[in-house]
Order: sequence, then C-alpha cells, then structure tokens
Amino acid sequence: MGRKLDVMNNNIVIGTYLGYLAISVFLTIWVAQTLSKNGLVFLVEAFHGNKEMAASVNHLLVVGFYLVNLGFVSFNLYEQIKPRDGVESIEKLSAKMGIVLIALGGMHFFNIYIFNRMRNKALLRQQPPPVTPTRNITPPTFNPQPLRHTAATPPELR
Repeated sequence: MGRKLDVMNNNIVIGTYLGYLAISVFLTIWVAQTLSKNGLVFLVEAFHGNKEMAASVNHLLVVGFYLVNLGFVSFNLYEQIKPRDGVESIEKLSAKMGIVLIALGGMHFFNIYIFNRMRNKALLRQQPPPVTPTRNITPPTFNPQPLRHTAATPPELR
C-alpha cells in the first residue's frame, strides 16, 4: 500500500512540474511574440525608419526575453515541499504560475518603458528648435588682464 501511494505521489509531482513547464513556456512564447510584433512599430520609429536595424534589435530583445523568462521558470521549478494530492498540486501550480505571470508582466512593462524612452528620444531629435534663430551673436573676445604682483606674491609665482 505504501509503495503504491509513493508512486501516486510521484505521478502528482511529475504532473505538476510538467503542467508548470508547459504553461510557463507557452505563456513566455506568447508574450514574446506579442512584444515582438507590436514593439517593432516603436523600434522602426526610434531608428528613424531603419527597418533592418529595428528588426535586428527586436530579435535581440526577444532572445533576451526568452533567456530571462525561461531561466526564471527553470529556477522557480524546484519545490522543497512536494504536493501530496491533487488539491495541493493545483495550489502549488497556481502559486508558481502567479509568480511567472508577475515576472512576465514586469518584463513586459520594462520593455514598454524602454521602447517608450527610445521613441521619445527619437521624436525629440526630429523636433525643430523651440525658437527660430534670427541672428547670430559672436561671443566677446577673452582678454584677461595681466596679474599684478605685490610684495605678498610668492617669488615662484612672479
């Protein structure tokens, strides 16, 4: 009876791990594709219409997104206290997925923040000066007066 219970518990643990990995990988891929597709518009604008550069940076961002998120998912896989039944399995899976979703959301908002900064800088560079210059003013020439040496001036400075 004890051996059968251990095998059943192991099956629950393995099922929980596989479910966690499957859902996490699916969500990571879905979010990365969504960011890639919609972020490309921002990058093209940030790179002044240079679509090739925007596509290259977009691909690098997606690779980095995969590495960070899948690394986090792998790191978060281990559970010291294993679930003993189906209810605990679902609770642990739910908690782990909540952490993964928060991490994905954080990465998503971080990417939006970076894209928005890049876009704003590009738009700022394209703006005309706030006031059109009407004339040029030449700076005055710099003619310093010679130093006057006094009795208090040390000899090495004279």
